Amino acid sequence: MQVKSEPQWLLWAREIQALSQTGLAFSQSVFDTQRFTRLMEIAAEIIARHTDLEKEPLLETLLVQPGYATPKVDIRGAVFNDGKILLVQEKSDGLWCLPGGWADIGEGPSHAVAREVREESGFIVRPEKVVGVYDANRSGRPLELFHAVKIIFMCVITGGEATPSEETNDVQFFDFEDLPPLSSNRTNEDHLVEILAHYHDPARATWFE
Repeated sequence: MQVKSEPQWLLWAREIQALSQTGLAFSQSVFDTQRFTRLMEIAAEIIARHTDLEKEPLLETLLVQPGYATPKVDIRGAVFNDGKILLVQEKSDGLWCLPGGWADIGEGPSHAVAREVREESGFIVRPEKVVGVYDANRSGRPLELFHAVKIIFMCVITGGEATPSEETNDVQFFDFEDLPPLSSNRTNEDHLVEILAHYHDPARATWFE
């Protein structure tokens, strides 16, 4: 779902969820808690009405988000071998993407990308530079429930070997002229174009929105 076709109901639901989450974090009375919880219920009802998700499990997912509402952080590693780019095949959709995932609480971004690449691909890498910082909801299919920022690091292999994980079916290097079907909410063609430009020009400035 590209930003041009992103439905207004989803934008409203995200905003209501964020307002509710922040309100719950700073509520000082039982009445405030009740009001902001009701807002969260409304957000869940909107999403459930327009998708195949059930309200109650969805509400639980929305309510467990703690504190002031901020974007989630998606970390991805761009790894090359003889001019080919490392991609992993996701078990969840059978499509391909840069290895990566959500950054963990208390973990620095560079540590997060090294961990994610090793977990999903089996390779040990050293992050060397930031390729780009993206609004993940406007680059590829939006992450449906929450707003997210995507950081892509250029990484160099220092060890390990191709090893699928609990989340990935396969690990391969691909020519840019022969890419497999992409999991576009994780990695899309615009990301790969920018990555290739950095590969050919290591002094290229970090791209950001």
